[in-house]
Amino acid sequence: MYLAETSEGVVIGVRAQPRCSRAGIAGLFGEDAVKVRLRSAPVDGKANKELVETLAEAFGIPKSAVSFKGGETSRTKHLLLRGVSSATVREVVAASMGA
Repeated sequence: MYLAETSEGVVIGVRAQPRCSRAGIAGLFGEDAVKVRLRSAPVDGKANKELVETLAEAFGIPKSAVSFKGGETSRTKHLLLRGVSSATVREVVAASMGA
């Protein structure tokens, strides 16, 4: 499953797709991750920074509420979102699939 609720917030699996023409959530990558498109190349942490900004904007939370739980140097990452419910995550992902 691509998300799990914890006492800290919701942990989501993310599959980053760098060097895209536009940034944003692009639905699911299989059943284990949310696919997120990024404009930045994975150089000097730029794609990770953009990933945090993109997720914060998509879920309406501050950038400080998004943190890595694992996979910072991998395309498949796990991020903690504080102040978001799993229902909200499902709604945002579903909306991105319909767009």
